[in-house]
Amino acid sequence: MKTLTELLANTVQARSEHELLWERGAGLPYGELWHRAGGFARWLRAGRLQEQDRVAILLPNGRAYLTAYFGTLLARGIAVGLNPDTTVEELAWVLRHCTPAVLVATRTHRALVHRATALADCSATIVWATDKGLLAADSEPIESDEPPSAEHWPVPDDIAQIIYTSGTSGRPKGVTLSHRNLVANTRSIVQYLKLGPTDSVFVILPFFYSYGNSLLLTHVAAGGRLILAPDFVFLNRALDVMEQQGATGFSGVPSSYAMLIHRSDFLNRSFPTLRYLTCAGGGLARSLVRRIREAFPHVELYLMYGQTEASARLSSLMPDELDRKPGSIGRGIPGVTLRVLDDGGRPVAPGQVGEIVARGENIMVGYWNDPEGTAAVLRPEGLRTGDLATVDEDGYIYVVGRKSDLIKSGAYRIHPREIEEVILELDGVAEVAVVGLPDEMLGEAPVAFVVRSERSAAVSADDIIRHCAARLPRYKRIHRVVFVDELPKTSTGKVRRQLLRERELAGTAS
Repeated sequence: MKTLTELLANTVQARSEHELLWERGAGLPYGELWHRAGGFARWLRAGRLQEQDRVAILLPNGRAYLTAYFGTLLARGIAVGLNPDTTVEELAWVLRHCTPAVLVATRTHRALVHRATALADCSATIVWATDKGLLAADSEPIESDEPPSAEHWPVPDDIAQIIYTSGTSGRPKGVTLSHRNLVANTRSIVQYLKLGPTDSVFVILPFFYSYGNSLLLTHVAAGGRLILAPDFVFLNRALDVMEQQGATGFSGVPSSYAMLIHRSDFLNRSFPTLRYLTCAGGGLARSLVRRIREAFPHVELYLMYGQTEASARLSSLMPDELDRKPGSIGRGIPGVTLRVLDDGGRPVAPGQVGEIVARGENIMVGYWNDPEGTAAVLRPEGLRTGDLATVDEDGYIYVVGRKSDLIKSGAYRIHPREIEEVILELDGVAEVAVVGLPDEMLGEAPVAFVVRSERSAAVSADDIIRHCAARLPRYKRIHRVVFVDELPKTSTGKVRRQLLRERELAGTAS
């Protein structure tokens, strides 16, 4: 399996009648997806798509997304999954940037699509996704069919996908990934998670996001099953589905687990079929790790680290290492080499802080239409991740924060993550983000933005300040606590620290 199309074809040949997707009570077998995607690929190849043209996919998780995604790959195109919860201006910017030949969307997005394509001067052919299948703009049904013959399928170094980063600050970047990149990472994840055809993952993460994309690809590779969450707003109803459908796996970002623990009865359920949990997209607080392990001692917990630029995954702390290496992101997964380097490109000594640098077949080709941005992170030594970390004597890595998140307080450089870990030890805290705000004496001072737990006794600002004073050196103690109903996040659950700063400064100024 050297390409994603070969990966799907092999599983279809072995498990054609088996269910790939469960969505709102209906199943999609592998063989049916093969023909749905094959019909779309033939339609694209009939003069609508040249090799390596882009197909923008503005769809939620579901049958239509999988049809458009794999159909694009079978036609040797480049799939560009986009967030359906977007604005006219954001969509127009992406359309200008990647210039798709085809755009697939639902009719509920008709007004958004027409306004954005007009604003972007985008002439993409529009395809509408309906309950009955894909329709061309003239309402011509795109029928299921066998895919184009294998000689027209992609080769390993073809671009398979552009994934736009969530853009916590500034414009998102189009991470350009080849079939070789994605297959390498997929194989590695299947290996260390021990995925097989009996695995069913409960999916709350969007497929347009690199983490969600990896769930899709790894379960297709393993011949497994995707159980789509009906709605993750009503948490206990979603957990009912997860339990009833016999999920063996669940994957989420730290905020997903924080919500489940503080706003649902997640920890009081048994989930008899559940085999593993994974967390990526940021560090999971040790207090939450402890509570999850106490509630589910029979379940393996994988704490993972990665970047979109790495096709998703770079490292994992394995379940049997959680007690021995608390707080670590582990070591590189199979096929990935990780080093922590100083500014001169030399490996740091244990305990010293440097930047994580990665090498492997999973590392991106580059940023779409951004040679300067590509050159800044793809260096001779590998992918410069922008994440600061230490390493211990055994080679285990401990992330301390992003370069861009450092708080410069007096003569010190403070990493917010260490303070956040301490605050999350308090039962009354559901989520927290620490940022540096202007201070006349220090330049910047740490301020904690806290979301209270709905299932614990209320916590006060004084409680938090006293706890930090007892657990942290003086220069790392927070100067103020701001209680908020929720933390601003990207569509993929990452906290938007810069927006927190901007909002607080605007409030102070007014």
